[in-house]
Amino acid sequence: MKLPHPFKLETRRLLLTSPSEVDAMQVMEAVNESLEELQPWMPWADHAYTEEETIENCREAEAKFIDGSDHRLHVFLKDSLTYIGGTGLHRGDPSVPSVEIGYWVRTPLAGNGYVTEVVANLTRYALSELGVKRVEIRMSADNERSRRIPERLGFHLDGILRHDSRHEDGSLRDTCVYSVIDTDPNELINKY
Repeated sequence: MKLPHPFKLETRRLLLTSPSEVDAMQVMEAVNESLEELQPWMPWADHAYTEEETIENCREAEAKFIDGSDHRLHVFLKDSLTYIGGTGLHRGDPSVPSVEIGYWVRTPLAGNGYVTEVVANLTRYALSELGVKRVEIRMSADNERSRRIPERLGFHLDGILRHDSRHEDGSLRDTCVYSVIDTDPNELINKY
């Protein structure tokens, strides 16, 4: 699956775009500001990012976006173009076809419904525009805040994979797997 590049998806309050090197300073600031909250859940949040690292990270993300191997998206407030977090369509299986949505939001902006808006709109886009049959979200069973997003949007809890991976501290982790399939009646994702 390949998305058009450059990519832009507008929601009521947000703008989702394909990654670009020009976003690097805002990305670095947001990641570093949110590092303490991201570290338990995101393997890539293992240290404070430098300007050089972030520029290279954005370049690599853009290259992967263009070649279709991964589709990371940057999330901005539409009115101010302030970077507020990341999302994307990851690990797709073209034989189904399916995609996985990941997400995080800048710590001071958590609790404003931005992630719910992102996931609802990205799910709707994947099902209607890309023709995927399954949208999946995975997270640590301990990440209650993240679990509320798919639950609020009517995703089905397919199951909890026990001890399927490790937390950053090395302890074993259970993973929740939520999904929406193209035949699910779901008015909630259309609400946003």
